[in-house]
Order: sequence, then C-alpha cells, then structure tokens
Amino acid sequence: MGGRHVKRIRDRWLRWCSTVGAWPASGKHDREDLKAIQRLHQDSEQRFRVLLESLPRVAVQGYDRQRRVIYWNEASARLYGYPTEVAMGRLLEDLIIPDPMRQPVVEAHRAWVEQGQAIPADELELRHRSGEPVPVFSHHVMLGEHTDNPLMFCVDIDLSDQKRAHRDLAFATRFDQLTHLPNRQAFEADLDERLDRCRRQGRSLTVLYLDIDRFAEINDAFGYAQGDQILIELTRRLRHRQRSGDLMSRVSGDEFVMAFPGVGDAEARRTVVESVRSVFDRPFEVDGIARAVTASLGLSVFPDHGRVARELIRNADVAKNRAKLDGQGSLQGFQQHYHDALVRQHRLAERLEHAIANRELSLHYQPQVSAVSGRIENLEALLRWEPTDGEAVSPAEFIPLAERSGLIERLGDWVVEEACRQQAAWRAVGVEALRIDINLSGRQVRAPETLERLEACVARHGLEPQDIGIELTENVLIEANEDVLTRLRRLYRRGVRIAIDDFGTGYSSLSYLKLFPLTTLKIDRSFVRDAPRQPEDRAIMEAAVFIGHRLGLEVVAEGVETAEQLALVREMRCDLVQGYYYHRPLPVAEVQRLLLAQLEHAP
Repeated sequence: MGGRHVKRIRDRWLRWCSTVGAWPASGKHDREDLKAIQRLHQDSEQRFRVLLESLPRVAVQGYDRQRRVIYWNEASARLYGYPTEVAMGRLLEDLIIPDPMRQPVVEAHRAWVEQGQAIPADELELRHRSGEPVPVFSHHVMLGEHTDNPLMFCVDIDLSDQKRAHRDLAFATRFDQLTHLPNRQAFEADLDERLDRCRRQGRSLTVLYLDIDRFAEINDAFGYAQGDQILIELTRRLRHRQRSGDLMSRVSGDEFVMAFPGVGDAEARRTVVESVRSVFDRPFEVDGIARAVTASLGLSVFPDHGRVARELIRNADVAKNRAKLDGQGSLQGFQQHYHDALVRQHRLAERLEHAIANRELSLHYQPQVSAVSGRIENLEALLRWEPTDGEAVSPAEFIPLAERSGLIERLGDWVVEEACRQQAAWRAVGVEALRIDINLSGRQVRAPETLERLEACVARHGLEPQDIGIELTENVLIEANEDVLTRLRRLYRRGVRIAIDDFGTGYSSLSYLKLFPLTTLKIDRSFVRDAPRQPEDRAIMEAAVFIGHRLGLEVVAEGVETAEQLALVREMRCDLVQGYYYHRPLPVAEVQRLLLAQLEHAP
C-alpha cells in the first residue's frame, strides 16, 4: 500500500483518538505509550501488507475520492494485466470497468461517498487490459467514510476457474465430448421445442435413427482411436447435409438420431434417407486405410408414430433394431406391431426370470431310435416352459430371449442338473444305459465354467461321462476360440459324446468337421423333409452321410415324419432317426413307460 496514503490514514485515526480522549497528549509515560502504539500500528500495517501480497488469487485495489488508484497488489496485476506502476493514479473506470458498467459504477461510488449507500458484494464481469472479460466476486470496503478523504478498497476473488468449470460442466451435460453434438437429453429438449412449433403450424416431422453396422468389430480389430476417427468423420459428413432447422445427436457409442421438421410425406422422407445414406458412399479413410462402413436406419414420423420427443426416438430405435435383422445398410419404418412384440419380449423376460423358482420349467425327451430296428438308443432333452398364469411358451421364442437377456446360463445350469438327476433316477429303476443329449448355446460354451459345471454335475449324480452328451450348432463351433476347443477336446477324451446339430444350415460345414472333436452329425430336418422330392437335397444328404461315416461319426436324421422319409434315410444308411414318425418330445412319465417296456421286451 502506498506509504503516503497509509500514513494519512494512520494520522487521521490518531487525531480521532486524541479528540475523544483516548490518549492524553502530554506526560513522559503518555509519550512512551503513544510511541508503543505507533510501533504496534506499523507492525500491523506491515503484516497487513505481507498478507495482501501473499494471496495470489485475491486482488486488492485501493481508490481515493476521485476513484484513482492508490494501491494495486501483485494479484491485481496478474488478474487485470496492468503492472502496479501503470495502474497507480489511473481511474477505476478507465482500467477494469466494461463500458456498459462505467456510469453505474461512478454513480454507485458517488452514492457511497456522499450518501453512505454501501456497494454490495456481488459477482461481476470486469475487464482485462486485453479487453477480455474477467469474472470475479468483488467485495468493497470504505475507510474514512465520513471524512474529506474517503478511501475505497476492492477485494476481488478470481472466479475464472470456477466459471470455466461451470462452462465445462454445462457442455458435458448437453454435448457429446467426441463429436460436440448435443447428447440425448439435450436433443430431446430441442426436439420437443420443434414439435411444439410443428403442432402450431400443422407440420410433420421425421426422426431417423442411425446405427453403424458392426462398429464393435471395428473397435476390436483396429482400436478405439480409429473408431473415434470414423465417428468424427461421420459427424462431419452428416452436418454437411443438415438443413438449418434440422437436429442431430450422438445418443450412444455408434448411434445417431436426427430430426427433420417439415418432412412428412413419402417422397420427402425418401429424399432425407437417401441424403443420409449417401454419406456412406465413400469409404472412411483412417490412418491412410480406406474402410467401407454401413449403417442400419430406423424411421418414425410425427404425429403418426408419437407426439413427444421420447416416444418418437424410441419408435425410431425400435424400427432400427428391426432393420438390423434384415442385414447391413437396411431401413425400416416404425410399425406398431414391432413395439408390441418388444413389450411382449420384455414382459416375457421378466416372467422367465422367475420361471425356475415357480417350477414352471420341465424337460421333455425325444427318443433317437435305430434306423434299422426302431429301438430307442438315446434321448434328446428339450426344455419346456408352462407358466402358471398362461399358455405354454414356445422354445423358439423363449430360448433366443434367454440368450439376449443373459438368462441362458441359469436356464442351462437348470437343464444340466435336471437331466443328470433324471438319468440317475432311471438308472435306479433299472433302465439300461441310454444317453441323454443336452443342447448348449454359444454363450454357454464360451463361458469358461459351463463345461466344468457339466462335468461336476455328472460326477455328483454318480454318472459316467458317456451318460450325458452335448449338442452344438455349427455356428457355435465356427465362433469357438482356442480356449473353447481345448475344453471340448478334454470332454471328448473323457468319453463325452459331442454332436453337431442342424448340420448343413451353417457355413463352411465340411471344413469344420475335421477341426472339432465330434462324435455325431445330425442332418437338419429341412433336408430330410425335401429329399424325397428334391434331388439337390437328396444329394446333400447322401454326401453328408457318406462324409460322416468316413470320419467315423454317428449320423442322425432329424425330422423324420413319414414312411417315405424313413425309407430314404434307411437307404442312405443313417444310424439313428429322430422325429414324429416314431416319437414326439414326451414328458418324463411317458418316456419312462417306453423305456421300461423296451427293457421288458429286450432279448
């Protein structure tokens, strides 16, 4: 603080003290007391000066009656850009007050000096020497308020970091960090505003949901950095095709949603879709490599498919999910039965979670019989679900649902336990050694513990490895990694029978036969059904049986329903037959009667 002004304040204070008789003006002891007080005051002043200069983010300035700078600490120099020697003697309003605030500041200072109206502390946006705004919390103190030389001191706290943090937080709550597009919440709010306008104007609006096909594979194969580059480039291309009133958002990792006000009729929608699709016409160049990218699209229209943003986005998403089932680059418009099916699937999944505890699950068994003798050789365990509060649900519906919802492992464990328990029960009543085959899904096989739990369950019920077999589809084997193959080979060596189910419906079937530890090949029912009348299917069946036998595999014909089909599979020398011609899948009691009857008539 300037020495001359500090001395003036000190002297003024001492004069005031003397007028009220605080310190007598004469006497040796009195003079010594006064000098002691003066020394204390000087020490206090020095400590105060050190305190002010040691606060790096607290800017303190002093101003005289005319608002000229009499004190300017180092923090003020850093905050406002004016060195102390430049600021001293200059007017407050010429230094740090923005033009719109200039007159109100002058009037507020005058009102304090002349009328005693203090300036309240407040958040202000003052001005840096460069002209840039400086956010501060400013507190004001007036010394000598009722004297001829009042001094105003401003204590300003720099709020730049807080303001920056608030801006960053506001951005993060509204925008995607990677693409700088509005996020889902911001998009919904903006879309609801557009919909209000469309209602008033009687206009339509189209929402388009975009999901990049197989984007997870791009990330897995080439890394997230390359995936991010594709997202950024896609955003740039889509922005280039936006009209001024259109909206766009990145709603999740590889999903974007767009809204097109005024687009309602079929021709306008077609134009919009083709414009969006055209961004994928050119490959995306990442690290010098061109990569072809496609996207599945779902479409919903206001007001036909929803009247609020959330509903339109959801229905476009439902349509997009339907489009993905049709293959890469497909488009689907929303249809109500898509949503109805989705709601049904969700409710079924909730009920399926409780099916085990409610004892709604059971196993039926379909016999596999000798093509020559008709004797039951093995059984395939088939899961059935009969809810207590409704009709039975087809496995074709609830098994894929269990796969998608993550319930398949729990169901699979129940099937293994129940099949082993039943096998042990049949052994106890003297039924001869028939094998029970259990179907395992790809998700189950990929889980490291599934096959270990299977072995443990077989041992716990006192069974041998050959008493329980497993059936896998071609696609499960195709997707199997080396860890899965190692576990399957261990089961094979222990004597567990391993069948490839629905043979001929997957990909690269023949090449995979020699790579996997298989014991049984099951020819898909579609070939058996059409072989008597279709030479192509007959040829495929003959080749499959021939190859299976040459590889030492047991061959089972599935779906045999007629005498004509049975005659054909016998002619081809299939080993076993499974189908309605002999037996449908049967509950435990009926299967047990068949097995006991067969046991009684055994030679």
